[in-house]
Amino acid sequence: MATSFNASHKRKISFADLERTYRAAGPVAPPPSSHSQQPPPPTPQQIQAQRLEELRRQDLARRQSKKPTDRDIPEELASVIVGDGVQRYQQLRDVERKLDAVMVRKRLDISDNLQRRYTRREGVMRVWISNTADGQPWQVVDEGGMGDLGSFDFGEESRATFRVKIEGRLLDEPSEQEDEKEKEKETEKDGEADEKERTTPQKAAQRPRFSNFFKAITIDFSRNPALQPDGYSGIEWRKPQPGPQNATFDPNSSEVSFDTLEFERKSDENINVTINLVRDEKMERYRLSPQLAEILDTEEEDRAGAVQGIWEYCRAMGLQEDEEKRNVVCDEPLRKLFNRDSFQFPYVPEYLMQHLHPLPPIKLAYTIRVDKSYIQGSDGAPPCAPTVYDIRVPLPNTLTQQLTRFHTSKSHLSTLQTIVKVDDDLALLVQKLHQTNGKRKFYENLAKDPAGFVKRWVGSQQRDLEVILAEEGRVEDGEEWRRGGEEGLWGSRLARESAGLFLARNGGSTAGAAAR
Repeated sequence: MATSFNASHKRKISFADLERTYRAAGPVAPPPSSHSQQPPPPTPQQIQAQRLEELRRQDLARRQSKKPTDRDIPEELASVIVGDGVQRYQQLRDVERKLDAVMVRKRLDISDNLQRRYTRREGVMRVWISNTADGQPWQVVDEGGMGDLGSFDFGEESRATFRVKIEGRLLDEPSEQEDEKEKEKETEKDGEADEKERTTPQKAAQRPRFSNFFKAITIDFSRNPALQPDGYSGIEWRKPQPGPQNATFDPNSSEVSFDTLEFERKSDENINVTINLVRDEKMERYRLSPQLAEILDTEEEDRAGAVQGIWEYCRAMGLQEDEEKRNVVCDEPLRKLFNRDSFQFPYVPEYLMQHLHPLPPIKLAYTIRVDKSYIQGSDGAPPCAPTVYDIRVPLPNTLTQQLTRFHTSKSHLSTLQTIVKVDDDLALLVQKLHQTNGKRKFYENLAKDPAGFVKRWVGSQQRDLEVILAEEGRVEDGEEWRRGGEEGLWGSRLARESAGLFLARNGGSTAGAAAR
């Protein structure tokens, strides 16, 4: 979370202090050598390509500047055009303006909601842990696999193994946990109910996988490491992360996305293990200190949620003392939390660091059993009955996904292109209407008073021509054109300069003739 600071804590820095700071930062880089390598000059092909690109940009800018943008029909055409087309078009334009305003407001609302914090949604992850065994002594006896001397082989060549299976599925609704327990009490068939739950078809697109909620899974064995000849000391899985060092990362591979984790080891005795599940959350959550947990009424929260909780607590208790709501007077819980009587709210993230501790991994205890009663089942229990754990995991907010889809959707791109093309066509049609209306008024005025209209029209054309030729105000029959002498128009400095410029343009022969 970004932290802002009070302007009263800023210190003015002079240019000398700034210069000393830069000098103290490290050695000054030497000036570039005159023999340093210069970039090669551009080739004629590159120069030609640059010129063509510049011409293309200029042509595009010129065409865009000439592109008509006015789509409003003048009111005077309403009395000329037959029918109510102009009125209906104006109504359509009004509806378009209202629709544009609504769309802009809705888009701003979507952008604002994407940055808003929502209530944390949680689901139930059901984990089944079970194991099978093979080559155990009682299995060898049942199969008649005793040695010649009537003894078992417990050495390094022993084939006694077990295979552990860890499977996790996300339940559809959190209430399914209670419904499943009630069903188990009524039917008294725990194994069948669990097996039915595990074999329920699930769509991967609708339900996340077991590995999506964890970034690491480790299994610790409760045995002396010195007695582990084949690596019983621990088993570890870490989720591969995308990045430049992992160019072959595939989010759909079996190493990244799976529901079942299995491993096999050698043993002919029961072993206690601890399965550690390290959470993988977008916003890392922390274990709160007792003082902070008492204020926020929760034991786990992320950093942004803790800061927001303190803000809401200060606002609810009326502890903000100034208009900007920056200075906070501590009550007894806040005084125990921060060890101060008052503080400025922008420093809260810094104060909370010592009250946020990393969350420990989720620990699941399990006993790997290789005895006959567990493997084959007894007392009505199914063979290899699994141990079931229910874990609460965070779920992605479906509203955020929908808002993101609306905000970044590209499906309406073709529709927007069609709308732009229709707007361009409307602008061309409106421009054609203006030109046609000008012709109409020309012929209408000519029909009312032909002589007067032609005279006015010729006069306006003459004035336009004078403006174009920069000769506006020229009156050849005026008194100033007939008066000579030094004080007249022909004796002025402008006339002499104009005559000299005229003679210079017509060559030396004309100038010599004029001088003679």
